[in-house]
Amino acid sequence: MNSDHALDKRQVRRAFDRAATSYDEAAVLQREICDRMLSRLEYIKFKPESILDAGSGTGYGHHKLKSSYPSSKLVAIDIALEMHLQAKPIVAKWRKWLPTSGKQIQYVCGDIEQLPLGEKCVDLVWSNLALQWCNNLEHTFAEIHRVLRGDGLFMFSTFGPDTLKELRQAFSRADGYSHVNHFIDMHDVGDLLLHNGFSTPVMDMEYLTLTYDEVIDIMRDLKAIGARNATQGRRSGLMGKKTWQNVISQYDLLRQNGKLPATYEVVYGHAWKPKRKESVLTPETRRQIGLGL
Repeated sequence: MNSDHALDKRQVRRAFDRAATSYDEAAVLQREICDRMLSRLEYIKFKPESILDAGSGTGYGHHKLKSSYPSSKLVAIDIALEMHLQAKPIVAKWRKWLPTSGKQIQYVCGDIEQLPLGEKCVDLVWSNLALQWCNNLEHTFAEIHRVLRGDGLFMFSTFGPDTLKELRQAFSRADGYSHVNHFIDMHDVGDLLLHNGFSTPVMDMEYLTLTYDEVIDIMRDLKAIGARNATQGRRSGLMGKKTWQNVISQYDLLRQNGKLPATYEVVYGHAWKPKRKESVLTPETRRQIGLGL
């Protein structure tokens, strides 16, 4: 990945911590994509005993999963502690660990690029719009493969390269800094799944477009869900008034029917971890190949 596009994980964590209280009100798109993922899951005949919500946010997804699979144990992992505090209110002094609730939901603070879980411990890894916050997607997939049991399912959504293309275009004509995260092509995601041992990946994509009255409204929504620019190539200081006015002018050229579009390329995928086949050798075969008498 280009170093300008690499994410500063400390900035990512801080942004989501700050956005925790405003997230649910602004996350209309995130909930819609989660619901569409859930509808896809209904067609898969699968009853997991344990589920990992990787990048769980304020809990909308894993509470829905808990309703679908009430007997399943569920682990919710997110990089931002304040997101967990919104998902499960607790005594403020408990800062390092959020214990298992009566509904068998366990909350863990951690980075999904380095999962703090043992091998082969979950049946379903669910991740709604979190993978785009990973610097090394190949390593992330290796980690997910590691924690999945054989015949386990990995189901996810993320954003593709055309996401926020209007905003990227407006900024690119205003200055030379990185303002929008880098998003990976759907086909490259599928290739990485195969490379990391997953089988029969299924990928599809759709465009969803939100409309706004002004550019500042787009920026406020992104800030409210914690989607701030955390790339290494971002501007170190504040943007000048002249540059910002240039961004607004460039974006306004894209206005349609009085509204400004904000496009999201939504990528959906799922894949399975094959169950390892172990050969069974008879005593006679073992003797023939010298493995024992």
